[in-house]
Amino acid sequence: MKYSVKHLLLALGALVLVPGASAAGDPEAGAEKVAVCAACHGQDGNSPAPSFPKLAGLGQPYLYKQLQDIQAWDNATGDAKATTGREVVQMTGMLKGMSDQDLQDIAAYYASQTIQLSGAKEMQVQVNSGAQVDALALGERIYRAGNPETGVPACMGCHAPNGQGNEPGAFPRLGGQYPEYIEAQLRAFRAGDRINDGESMMMRLSAKNLSDAEIKAVANYIGGLN
Repeated sequence: MKYSVKHLLLALGALVLVPGASAAGDPEAGAEKVAVCAACHGQDGNSPAPSFPKLAGLGQPYLYKQLQDIQAWDNATGDAKATTGREVVQMTGMLKGMSDQDLQDIAAYYASQTIQLSGAKEMQVQVNSGAQVDALALGERIYRAGNPETGVPACMGCHAPNGQGNEPGAFPRLGGQYPEYIEAQLRAFRAGDRINDGESMMMRLSAKNLSDAEIKAVANYIGGLN
């Protein structure tokens, strides 16, 4: 119960801080604006490689906020680069000249698409004691219950038991995403390299006590949710 209340408070803080939550875009207009995105993310938002996230079905408010944040970092100069928006080096210059309506339309288009599931794998991970454990079992435990001993909250509190996310709250769908991408983002939040989770620092606080084994296991488990 203690973790549920704490996580709810963090979630409420994030809802207040997400500017894209009320965005309105036109998916049909967006379909004509994603040509520059398709090479990496696929025309329908299902990227061909795990180095690029699948965007299909992630939810318009979340996608819109990420586009805003990436554009903000790209437009920042000097010291502001370290504290503004979201750094995605591969997208440098991609959103230059795009209007806010363009970003809303692109977000609406990709949100309207259907994600192709990546799937989870049977594998072992080595925990800090040196023992090899079942990754799917560990991943499910972290996703559904967190780790009370280290203060890691359950992922499903914000991203739903089935990984579908919470679109009005701008919590993205995770189910079916590339495990490699999920792992990379959790590591980035844990290290403080990704900072666009608002003043609540929800993801940075959630990830800071995750072990390498827990990150790999939960990312793998998430890839199989649908």
